[in-house]
Amino acid sequence: MDTNFPIRKATIEDVPELVRLAKALATYEKLEHQFIATEEQFAKYGFGEHSHFTSVLAENSSGKAVGFALYFFKFSTFTGTPSLHLEDLFVEPEMRGNKIGLRLLAHLADIAVKQNCARMEWNVLDWNEPAINFYNSLGAYSMDDWLTYRIDGDPLKELAQRDKGN
Repeated sequence: MDTNFPIRKATIEDVPELVRLAKALATYEKLEHQFIATEEQFAKYGFGEHSHFTSVLAENSSGKAVGFALYFFKFSTFTGTPSLHLEDLFVEPEMRGNKIGLRLLAHLADIAVKQNCARMEWNVLDWNEPAINFYNSLGAYSMDDWLTYRIDGDPLKELAQRDKGN
């Protein structure tokens, strides 16, 4: 059994694997019906002229990707420093229990510390007890006093038009 699982920064050549793992995450989260991302979009927005995310892969001894983390930086006006936002973390179900998730998080924490980030943040679905317990065991905590809001589709387009005086 693999025990090493090296972690490395993803490259544009890894886009098919990133999309495969992201789709597996959507399936795990029971959101596969919402997964419409394409390899072209991952290539454009992750490795194009203006990259919007960075990703790392955990690999087995054969070089097959068995987990990934996708993240980006944002800025905290309160701390005056960057924050690392973990958008997604996924380890293939058959590979869980090998500390791959812990290694991916530790890798990102190291990046955050080196980038002078005051914090690292992410979201977790409220039903995902294994993940919640894992995050709590690391000293992470839920921001129960904050709600996540989202606007998309037609309401997003309508809001964008308000800036144009319409």
